Amino acid sequence: MRDYEAATAFLGEWGRFQRLVFFLLSASTIPNGFNGMSAVFLAGTPEHRCVVPSGANLSAEWLNASIPLELRGGQAVPSRCRRYRLAALTNLSALGLRPGSDVELESLEQEPCRDGWEYSRDVYRSTIVTEWNLVCEDDWKVPLTTSLFFVGVLIGSFISGQLSDRFGRKSILFLTMAVQTAFSFLQIFSISWEMFTVLFLIVGMGQISNYVVAFILGTEILGKSVRIIFSTLGICIFFAIGYMLLPLFAYFIRDWQMLLLALTIPGLFCIPLWWIIPESPRWLISQGRYKEAEVIIRKAAKINGVPAPEVLFDTAEMQDWKPQQQQKAILLDLFRTRNIATITIMSLLLWFFTSVGYFGLSLSTPNWHGNAYINCFLSAVIEVPAYVIAWLLLRCLPRRYSLAGIFFLGGGVVLFIQLVPADFNVLSVGLVMLGKFGITAAFSMLYVYNVELYPTLVRNMAVGATSTASRLGSIIAPYFVYLDAYDKYLPYILMGSLTVLIGILTLFLPESYGNSLPESFEQMLKVKCFRNRQQTTGIRNAKESPKVLVTPL
Repeated sequence: MRDYEAATAFLGEWGRFQRLVFFLLSASTIPNGFNGMSAVFLAGTPEHRCVVPSGANLSAEWLNASIPLELRGGQAVPSRCRRYRLAALTNLSALGLRPGSDVELESLEQEPCRDGWEYSRDVYRSTIVTEWNLVCEDDWKVPLTTSLFFVGVLIGSFISGQLSDRFGRKSILFLTMAVQTAFSFLQIFSISWEMFTVLFLIVGMGQISNYVVAFILGTEILGKSVRIIFSTLGICIFFAIGYMLLPLFAYFIRDWQMLLLALTIPGLFCIPLWWIIPESPRWLISQGRYKEAEVIIRKAAKINGVPAPEVLFDTAEMQDWKPQQQQKAILLDLFRTRNIATITIMSLLLWFFTSVGYFGLSLSTPNWHGNAYINCFLSAVIEVPAYVIAWLLLRCLPRRYSLAGIFFLGGGVVLFIQLVPADFNVLSVGLVMLGKFGITAAFSMLYVYNVELYPTLVRNMAVGATSTASRLGSIIAPYFVYLDAYDKYLPYILMGSLTVLIGILTLFLPESYGNSLPESFEQMLKVKCFRNRQQTTGIRNAKESPKVLVTPL
């Protein structure tokens, strides 16, 4: 009996049909790129200071001196959250006293911004921060907004696979596109921060679900050789293209509501794809819908200009094509032996801290020196060569040393930022970009490496567990960026240190390059320290029993 690959081999690997599916599915992830990072501009915090009411009876001198100075970045700048007590200033102004010469400003009592804030419009015309005054006592809501988006991503990653298995790849792909587009549109009409955040969480659910289902649909339709390029370059580069479009939209549209509208419109262009992108024939066969699968394959043959066999599928054999009932695996199987438990724990840490580094650097672009829009664009552009380099490294070099080297590069240069003199701002931005390059490449490589480490029985479960760790890392990443309020180098010190740490951790994982995928727990590669221990034990036993032949693993 032939398998699916053999039955559809006549279509070829890279015909017109495959090229159409490759590019349309990849292009469908472009909205994911700008929705995933839109909080950079939607929740941007402009410079601000306390409002002094126009009705306050203050002289021009006292009006200019009404905001105390504070040290920020080594410079004395007006306070963002405090002002001198307005009643005291009014009395001093009425007495004709002058600030600085007659009155020591440091001795005056201060008060919070009771009349609101005035915001600089140099970078943003309006954001959700200026809309609902998410500053000072309420500034904790800004990172929480982004974190809740990633909570939606976590929920969506759980349900997307199950929904597509139940209702089909194509239906769920377009449903999640609709969710992402519709709820982004509804955010425009938010009347409170709470409403905006709840809708943002739902957008996050649709965003990741669309991405995951497009990935599954592409890998099931495309042939083996094209499948690798699709999963490592196709979807990733089109995601980066969407990411690049975000700062371009935001530069020309600086009002958060109009920006959201502009980011919503591209989703409407995906509607015609319903009549072009097919359902997965593999999924249709698994559901017993053989005739529908045959129609799709014959249409693909027509598009490719190749003749299709008269009989594609023997219905009597179709039952054997359905996945055989496999032994059920549970989460504890990822910890059933010391070796697999160690691999699992190290993999979870790798994914968690890589996600922190990737999203931390991506979301911190407004804090870099220079133009926030250019910084964000460069952060997106650097992902394209990172994905290409990751693909080349996966093809040519061992996984363990490649990953460790990229982690050391990414983390080391981010750590080095604190040593750059204040006048060399361009160098600092260049180092951040190089760090983003390294972490992005590592993120892309982890997908392949993770699959190669686990046996078939628990492979999907392992991917799900590490993906969850990645989502948890993205949830806390905005709080790493938030630490910039206390020390501008603190986020980079933490992200750089953790990235170097997981680079060291990678060296203890087994090398999977050139090895077949393990089918059982016994075939799993050993963690380095366990392998060395086995060699030492084997040599000792050989000395005690010379008749035993010992082959180090």
